Amino acid sequence: MCRHIAYLGPEIPFGQIVLDPPHSLYRQSWAPRRQRYGTVNADGFGVGWYAPGDPVPARYRRAGPIWADEQLPDLARVVRTGALLAAVRDATVAGADAEAAAAPFAAGRYLFSHNGAVTGWPDSLAPLAAELPPAELLRLQARCDAAFVWALVRHRLTRGDEPGEALAETVTSVAAAAPGSRLNLLLTDGTSITATTWGDTLFHLAVPGGGRVVAAEPYDDSPHWTEVPDRTLLRATRTEVHLTPLKEPAT
Repeated sequence: MCRHIAYLGPEIPFGQIVLDPPHSLYRQSWAPRRQRYGTVNADGFGVGWYAPGDPVPARYRRAGPIWADEQLPDLARVVRTGALLAAVRDATVAGADAEAAAAPFAAGRYLFSHNGAVTGWPDSLAPLAAELPPAELLRLQARCDAAFVWALVRHRLTRGDEPGEALAETVTSVAAAAPGSRLNLLLTDGTSITATTWGDTLFHLAVPGGGRVVAAEPYDDSPHWTEVPDRTLLRATRTEVHLTPLKEPAT
């Protein structure tokens, strides 16, 4: 369910990451090669990017398939960035939230995406909803599982958790409440990338000029892509990658 990608590196037109590679996120919207669940990601898309000197990202999101958007190629050609997060969506369940349900979700300096699905949504996560302040629930812009998972992550970030801790705790708490969920999460603040593997694929690649790509699947056939093992927390900068096993929730 869904494909996503994050980039840190030299400033480039974002189309060089999102549209141009032979198996780019754009192509993955209709022809993913490593997607284990679902075959077409046509329920919305989004690109979030950071402008030089501005820590708060901009976003461009739409409810329809990425291939049908006439504005994106021009934006991708002229908008330059050294950090981005983009995603194409295959909805877990049908809904009327339109582009509000399309990643990346945002708060402050952060961009976020969820690749996967929560089993038993929404009833399975009712106990976790009770743990959130009412204001957090009122801020939900979409009624989908990804938006709720983002609320859990955002709550942890707001209380001071570092990104890796926020993602790891969210994954284990959701997995305990909804066993069988797929919880590949992707988060960036424009200077680092944090991600989890929990039920789906994730890869990382060092790019020329000192940079890093983290993606649900490779966008080309380079032999230098490295697959991240399942049940892993990834922390990456432009020059380094650290992997930490995630613990299964207590039963």
